[in-house]
Amino acid sequence: MFKALASISALLASVALLIVGHGLQGTLLPLAAQQAAFSDLAIGLVSSAYFVGMVAGCLAGPFVIRRGGHVRAFAALVSLMSAAALLHPVFVDPLSWFLIRVISGFCLAGFYMIVESWLNEAADNRNRGMIMSFYIVVLYTAMMVGQISVSFIGIDSFIPFIVASVMVSLAVIPLSLTTSTQPAPITIVRFRPVKLYQTSPAAFVGCLLMGLASSAVWTLSPIYGTQIGMTTTEAAYYAAAFIGGGVLGQWPFGRLSDRMDRRHVLLGLAFATLAIATAIALIEPRTPWIATLYVVAVGAVLQPAYSIAVAHAFDHATPTDYVETSSGLLLSYGIGSIIGPTGASFAMQTIGPSGLYLVVAGVQLLTIGFIITRLAARATPAPEDKRDFGPEATSPIGAVISPEPVTEDELAGQAVSGPA
Repeated sequence: MFKALASISALLASVALLIVGHGLQGTLLPLAAQQAAFSDLAIGLVSSAYFVGMVAGCLAGPFVIRRGGHVRAFAALVSLMSAAALLHPVFVDPLSWFLIRVISGFCLAGFYMIVESWLNEAADNRNRGMIMSFYIVVLYTAMMVGQISVSFIGIDSFIPFIVASVMVSLAVIPLSLTTSTQPAPITIVRFRPVKLYQTSPAAFVGCLLMGLASSAVWTLSPIYGTQIGMTTTEAAYYAAAFIGGGVLGQWPFGRLSDRMDRRHVLLGLAFATLAIATAIALIEPRTPWIATLYVVAVGAVLQPAYSIAVAHAFDHATPTDYVETSSGLLLSYGIGSIIGPTGASFAMQTIGPSGLYLVVAGVQLLTIGFIITRLAARATPAPEDKRDFGPEATSPIGAVISPEPVTEDELAGQAVSGPA
């Protein structure tokens, strides 16, 4: 175990440094935009821009990596992301920030692809789950540290933008100096939504709706916090609590889905999210600690749904389609994530802070309705056709992670072609 972890220690160090900088920006930018008198809708559009860039990066990133190789592509993308962080205090207007966030999202998508292809290369049947588990722990821990760090730095100057840029820039050092073997060229697959929908309608539509709801809470929770009377520090902890709740819910709900039809688990999570979101919208939390407990609960039942939907799709996919299925579901999630912040910010601007959770509740109603129709249309998979829920399904990108090793003969059937 220690030998396997030592071989990827430099990679995990790069992940930790960059995600701290990314998490810092995730909380900083909505608060700084609010301080700069951006409207709620403008903040939502800027938040959606990040996911526009991420979807573009998922489609074009593999070509960048194949052209320059993993190390050079990594250095280029991280350098560009670092520069983008510094541009925020230079051009303080919604259009500029929209374009800057598109760049950041594109770079981060490429970053995840490089890191996860490297991890996939380092893993084998014996340690795949352990390696991916450590990766997920590092990822979420760094994200929360970055979000909370706003409370120590403040948002009244350009200093937090510099700190974010420095953390991202430092991420180049560990990976650039690693002696680990560079992975094989990344696999490029097509996005075929019709085929993906035919394979698993519940997973395809479910990921789209989950992206819509989850992205809205993740990007706008700092704004929600300040609008209900939280200080900047309290809003930063509130935003981090949503991620923390997701960490708490991933494994137990994932393991539960191994023992029954995963769609039943998705349905239960949607009902739970609907109940909590409706309660928050109708009975606005009066104290920061109660609000934080609420958002932990939302994170615990909302965020695991994506992982379970991915696992459900894998239950119906063939081994040669795992990579295409994973990347396709990610794109579906990304498209929903583009819509979520803009729609929720419009609701907040029109209704007030409760609009955020009314949107989340509305999305859950759509999810519940669709899953019920799918339960009536398709039988539960036989136990022998299901694969165990694994940590690789919780990956935020997963476009190049195969849930199980695929042989060279199986991969030979995947023609390398551009995104459709």
